[in-house]
Amino acid sequence: MNAAQTSSSPAAAQPAGLAGGLVTRQTDPNAKMLVTADELVYDNTRNEVIAEGNVQIYYDGAVLEARRVVYDRTANRLRAEGGVRLKDKDGTVIAADNLDLSQDFSNGFVNSLRIDSPDDMHFVAARADRENGDTTVLTSGAYTPCEPCKENPQKPPMWQVKAAKIIHKEKEQMIYFEDARIEFLGIPIAWVPYLEAPDPTVKRKSGFLIPQFVSTSEIGYGATIPYFWNIAPNMDVTFSPMIVSKQGVLLDAEFRHRLETGSYSIRAAGIDQQDKGEFLNSNVVGPQPGYRDQRGVVETHGRFNINENWYWGWDGWLMSDQTFLQDYNLINATTREVTSQIYLVGQGDRSYFDLRAMYFTGLTSYDVEGQQPVIHPVLDYSKTLDDSVFGGQFSYDINFTSLTRNEIDLRATSAAYAPLVPEFYNGPTNQCDLSRIPPGTSVRDACLMRGMVGSYSRLSGVVDWRRTFIDTAGQTWTPFFNMQLDVASVQAQAADEPWLGTGGDNQLIRAMPAVGLEYRYPFIAVQSWGTQTIEPIAQVIIRPDETDIGQFPNEDAQSLIFDDTNLFEISKYSGYDRVEGGGRANVGIQYTANFNDGGQINALFGQSYQIFGVNSYANYDMANTGAESGLEDDASDYVARLYYQPTDKFSLINRFRFDNDDWSVERYEVEGRATLSKHLTVSALYGLYTAQPLLGYYEEREGILGTGTLKLNENWNLRAAARYNLNLDEIDYTMFGISYIDECFGIALSYRSDYTESGNRERVDTVLVTFTLKTLGEAGFSTQVGSASSND
Repeated sequence: MNAAQTSSSPAAAQPAGLAGGLVTRQTDPNAKMLVTADELVYDNTRNEVIAEGNVQIYYDGAVLEARRVVYDRTANRLRAEGGVRLKDKDGTVIAADNLDLSQDFSNGFVNSLRIDSPDDMHFVAARADRENGDTTVLTSGAYTPCEPCKENPQKPPMWQVKAAKIIHKEKEQMIYFEDARIEFLGIPIAWVPYLEAPDPTVKRKSGFLIPQFVSTSEIGYGATIPYFWNIAPNMDVTFSPMIVSKQGVLLDAEFRHRLETGSYSIRAAGIDQQDKGEFLNSNVVGPQPGYRDQRGVVETHGRFNINENWYWGWDGWLMSDQTFLQDYNLINATTREVTSQIYLVGQGDRSYFDLRAMYFTGLTSYDVEGQQPVIHPVLDYSKTLDDSVFGGQFSYDINFTSLTRNEIDLRATSAAYAPLVPEFYNGPTNQCDLSRIPPGTSVRDACLMRGMVGSYSRLSGVVDWRRTFIDTAGQTWTPFFNMQLDVASVQAQAADEPWLGTGGDNQLIRAMPAVGLEYRYPFIAVQSWGTQTIEPIAQVIIRPDETDIGQFPNEDAQSLIFDDTNLFEISKYSGYDRVEGGGRANVGIQYTANFNDGGQINALFGQSYQIFGVNSYANYDMANTGAESGLEDDASDYVARLYYQPTDKFSLINRFRFDNDDWSVERYEVEGRATLSKHLTVSALYGLYTAQPLLGYYEEREGILGTGTLKLNENWNLRAAARYNLNLDEIDYTMFGISYIDECFGIALSYRSDYTESGNRERVDTVLVTFTLKTLGEAGFSTQVGSASSND
């Protein structure tokens, strides 16, 4: 075998540029070219050097292989023939029948080539021409990011774009397709006369994005055609006009700006509706928010870091009406409320600070904006001291809440006081209708108040100290001290809220000190299969009675669920507006079994007792908190928990609440989760909740929710969910989804049928289809079908 070495000093070597749309790279001007071949012939007549047989040319990391290579010294060009393979040092591979290029690889053409880049970019073409060192033109070419089939490389890829001409301009970082068609599994599904896309080196580039499609009965069929404008590396605008058949053109634009310490965005959308009558829905009582000419929204978000522990930001929403976002598919269909706020947050090792002002906006047609509180502001601060105090842990919490509400929010305690509405009415039927309250019945008995009208400000502080001792017998004794101090100002309208004391301006102060002792005595037995622990638990709390019940508005402590999770809490209320008073004893017994193979069983059974003083849960506030909770009697209902996890693939948890008199079930939940195989995961939740008319729930609630995910293989997934309402004997929610994803293509199809609350209809059935084409983008289509609505 003969070998020869020649040197050259090109300014730039660009085999990647020849690869039909990859990167331009600068080479070493002193790089040398090494040529190996079976035979090397010098033809002085034609001024050519010919390498024959197993030719390999190495140049600055690039390797050219061919059966025959001819170097024309006059034209300073290389011509490779027979099984040509050019591999750049970045991994790009060009395969061709023959190749003609300059000595430094920067200009030339290739016939019948295939290009495979390390970025999973694959091109084929009948001919490729290199022009001006930065432009590659592929004739009769095709592009795909999909890997070729290993068993049959000639098999069509999952998808590809074929075009009469593919032009890659490296300086512009763009690829242009002329007379292009998109093929799926070799079958053409779309044709476009012109298509352009950024090349893989681009992180941000101005241009059109993949369209999104939508269809609903109110707005008709439509499409969003987004355009992305890359103003600067840290600044851009996305224009997303939506054209719909029934309502015209919706203009939508979002500006985003990233700064050194954070980022912010501003979005605006609006439309002058052509046919507002489409929002006259006979299945909903009263005029709908969408029945108007002009509709729109302004939305903004921002977050900025102050230092490693502190940040601040905002969210803002200003809308023409409640249902605009859902009607035009501008927000997740399950979102029921948006929050405008400005906030400051700090996080330390053992402390937390959160200050924010908030304004809530409901997104359904029956939301009454005046009933939403304006929070101005709410402050939460908590701190646990690093050093012990008297040998124990000391912590404190501070909360300041100030709010205003313009309209009272009343809920009926009986269906007799609820509004008379048609059976198909799609709004909250438990609003309190004052006109239906008979003479002699007080508003306080007929209605509960979820929100007062007026202004309310409260400053609360809580300190907590506790220390645990373990005696020689293994018993644990934990004495504790807790103190909550509240100062409040209430400006209420007494005429509208007769059970808020005297009404008017009230200045209130409340102090609730509590001392107590918690006792635990774990009995542990070691078995050959694992360990068992039986642990009696007793807790005694001594404190005075709660004061000013009903004088303090209850805005943050309305959620009260008595179960195993709060049996041993000092106060079982969920917020600061109510605080548990009087002497109380909480007792229970806990059993735990830990198996050597990792399984576990845990059970808890207990009860709470009012041992002296006024029972806070039997003295109701404006929201009737405590009523029918299981704590309103001196001896509470029984609560229990049973948790079973035999393996890490299966778990079952039961929660019970039994009536303390007849042991009837007041509340029951059982939830199971199982991984049946590496492909199948399922879960089920059953819930039974007795009627609580004093809280606005007139009938028993019972239902089952099941979900499942099946991974058919590495590409295909199935998801399903259904909720069965046992009281109404109907399935009131279903969801089914199927998705496929691989290295170059993805598709997801989901169907959701929701019979619960919605903005403009009694029931919504939604189909959503999403396509993802790697490197080109994502397209989607959503439509509402089978709606129960009918338009006038």
